[in-house]
Amino acid sequence: MTADATVAPEDAVPWRRLDWRMLFVGPIGGLIRLAPVVAVLLVTGRPGDIGRFWVAIAIGVLVVLGGVLRWRTTRYRITPERVELHTGWLRRQRRSVPRDRIRTVDLTARPIARLFGLTVVQVSSASGAMLEKSGLSLDSVSKAEADRLRRELLDRSAFDSALPAPDAAVAQGVQLARLDWSWLRFAPLTFSSIAGIGAVGAAVFNLVDDFGIDPRDIGAVDAATDQLQAAPVWLALLVVGVVLLVIAALGAMVLFAERWYDYRLTREADGTLRVKRGLLTRRSLSVSEERLRGAEIAEPILLRAGRGGQCRALSTGISRDAQGGALQPPVPRAEAHRVASVALHEAPSMITQAPLRRHPRAAMGRRFSRALVPTAVLVAGAFLLGYAVPALGWAGPASLVLLPIAAALAFDRYRNLGHRLTARYLVTRQGSLVRSTVALQRTGVIGWTFRQSPFQRRAGLVVAEAFTAAGQSGYSVLDVGAVDAVALADAATPHLLTPFVDNDVLAVPGPGKQP
Repeated sequence: MTADATVAPEDAVPWRRLDWRMLFVGPIGGLIRLAPVVAVLLVTGRPGDIGRFWVAIAIGVLVVLGGVLRWRTTRYRITPERVELHTGWLRRQRRSVPRDRIRTVDLTARPIARLFGLTVVQVSSASGAMLEKSGLSLDSVSKAEADRLRRELLDRSAFDSALPAPDAAVAQGVQLARLDWSWLRFAPLTFSSIAGIGAVGAAVFNLVDDFGIDPRDIGAVDAATDQLQAAPVWLALLVVGVVLLVIAALGAMVLFAERWYDYRLTREADGTLRVKRGLLTRRSLSVSEERLRGAEIAEPILLRAGRGGQCRALSTGISRDAQGGALQPPVPRAEAHRVASVALHEAPSMITQAPLRRHPRAAMGRRFSRALVPTAVLVAGAFLLGYAVPALGWAGPASLVLLPIAAALAFDRYRNLGHRLTARYLVTRQGSLVRSTVALQRTGVIGWTFRQSPFQRRAGLVVAEAFTAAGQSGYSVLDVGAVDAVALADAATPHLLTPFVDNDVLAVPGPGKQP
């Protein structure tokens, strides 16, 4: 019997329904979201007016019916070639993803779903589009079924074999990293601390409001407000600033703890890197190592000042939000480079810690001109404003502090510029407010573009951008010498530029030059 004869036709593969417990999860979630509306309807009604009560009942019935219809009209199946999902009643949708293009499987269990043992399975494929348009979502399946689907969909060798039983034994993965609570000190050094102000502030406000307390009626708060109003402006601003910093730090640590609780990074037996994390919302992201194209070390300026960083995977099918592809929380810089090393099976000195080549001095001039010219215009505007409005006369002299700050950022941006071509990777670094070091597999580069503005042409500089199907789709080598840019691209992807070089469209340096 041939191999083709052992594979069942796609039409013979049965359709499956989502777990019946979603009949409770969907309506409960909908009712919670509509609870404020229902509360307003009930509270604002006049005594004896039962119309609003029946409206609230009708809303609840419609939510429940919607959940039942969603369960009845949703079905999916996994064939040897594709994953198919059919949804909808009035508006029917048919989605299909080729299995050989699946890159990541994301399991997310929110608090209500976790109570019922359910998980959302997000399947992402390599279509070059955003996450929502490049895959499909199974909402909701049991926890055991979700884990089985994860293994099944990411196992490249299982396409032409029978589906494993739900209780099949799976070899334990190798743990690469786990949560160290000492990393909590890096939470206030991330931009999530800004969100922390809102999170803590909103929580306190809601708590106070639930008890019907007006902060102005609290004697201590009222007395503190009076003292701030009587104090010098600089002292009041200092006190408010310290309070906001404390709130930001506390909020960032709370968000860190909820997001990265029980964090584990493992290498699974099915050839995937798996990140598991979360306290209230449990999340598991699995990335196929076969489709991994590199790693990025992101270092926001505050995190970099604390000698911290965060490693992210470069792969197709990963969302492009702030946490997209994160393999770990903010950690010590050495730990970030270690995780990149174990994820890519490469020594750190050959990827994110490779010694980088400096860019030409002309690149430093561009950094300073692009930082100082707009700042000088802003300072001049502040002086004009102070001249036109005498009450704002302080604005001009105060704005002068922006000039040394802009100069420091410009120098830092130049200092961080660099690139290197190692045996298997193109390594590039740039940025100041967020310094990014990218190690991109040379085999993952599918094309190059060269950009040159009139100012760059005068300085003999060019921006070379390597295109790939992973991550942000393109990674730039900023303000490198024009000749060196062509040499770098030609060495990184041999023969790709040969037609252009042979036709003298691009110039390649002599043997003495190094890319």
